[in-house]
Amino acid sequence: MKFLTEDAALYCAHETGKVQNSASQGLVTVKGRSVLVAKDPEGRTILGCTNANPPVGIKPCSKTLPVFAGYSSFIRVKGHAVCLDTLKGLTDGTPPGAVEYSVRKPGQSFVDGAG
Repeated sequence: MKFLTEDAALYCAHETGKVQNSASQGLVTVKGRSVLVAKDPEGRTILGCTNANPPVGIKPCSKTLPVFAGYSSFIRVKGHAVCLDTLKGLTDGTPPGAVEYSVRKPGQSFVDGAG
């Protein structure tokens, strides 16, 4: 399992909505790019989700909700679990809390970590 960096590509299940990453720490990097840790993927803006039909109440994914898989149970940075390429979470898209987001690319191909 690869560590996620700030360059990771995370998308909603509708395939077009890209999560806007932001790293909360800069102590641990891979090739100069900050590694993402627990809570970094949560509450982030999602741009480009095309799942919308306002007249019938279908809302596109616009924010990430909590992660339910993919935080390392072993490796931590400043007390926060490292994000791995198995990461999955939920979005606020219709229906809220049912649409997932996940990793398409980890942002690096060098550093592996344990789950």
